[in-house]
Amino acid sequence: MIDFIEEYSAFLTQSGKSVNTIKTYILNVQQYFKWFRDTYAMECTKLYRENVLDYKSYLLNIKKHKGKHLSAKTCNGHMSALVSYNSFLLKRGTQNDVVIGKEDFCRVQSEYANPCTIQKSDVERFRQEILEAGDKRLYAITTTLAYSGLRISELLNTKVLDINLQTKELVVRKGKGGKQRTVYLNTKIVNAIRAYLSLRTSDSEYLFSSRERERLDRTVVNKLFKRYSSVITPHSLRHFFVTRLLESGFSIHETMSIAGHSNVKTTMLYAHPSREEMKRKTELL
Repeated sequence: MIDFIEEYSAFLTQSGKSVNTIKTYILNVQQYFKWFRDTYAMECTKLYRENVLDYKSYLLNIKKHKGKHLSAKTCNGHMSALVSYNSFLLKRGTQNDVVIGKEDFCRVQSEYANPCTIQKSDVERFRQEILEAGDKRLYAITTTLAYSGLRISELLNTKVLDINLQTKELVVRKGKGGKQRTVYLNTKIVNAIRAYLSLRTSDSEYLFSSRERERLDRTVVNKLFKRYSSVITPHSLRHFFVTRLLESGFSIHETMSIAGHSNVKTTMLYAHPSREEMKRKTELL
């Protein structure tokens, strides 16, 4: 199946999937292969509906993560990978039937709470601690994430030529779903990036690089964030930014465009109060 995985990876790339999606799908499919070997003592060569449904039951009722059963949403992530792998096998000619579809996914209760869990004071204190530590690169990264709403993958894929500090614009060449968009930068971001560039010695085409790599890796950024906070992450800064847009008077459709959301329902989540706010109001009853 190793050769299949290599072919599958190429199939995902040709389908326009992001690097992170490809990694996740391959990992999920490999976990299915392991389950299949452990269960049937043989290699998996094609997908059978009965096996996939048994695996779904295993994920929901037996497999645990950190002492808890997997959530329906996580299970659906595994199912999505198998749907994709099924499509790959069909194209490859290894099998000729569709054995799993989105109708087999678990029903997930919709979230109606704003996913933002941090306040402006948290973000500003976080930025200030990094500034005082003297890490200009990380300060530029956190400031850009907090006040542009870029996904961490979009920021790390940004090249020097993609950003114009004079016009205060940054072009995302390949956002989620392969879409391109223009992101507008405020003065905080411009000043932070200028300070970083004044000390930058790398000749990498990517805006954020490291001594070891031409492009800074997201795992490195995550580790650096953990030095200063156990709560703030690159993605939580995106939640913070989108929430701030709506609070500052941007319309739903303006926010949707700036954030690069493909579905207005995603943007609408940020119009709801946070879990903390709903808990507070519940106590007033």
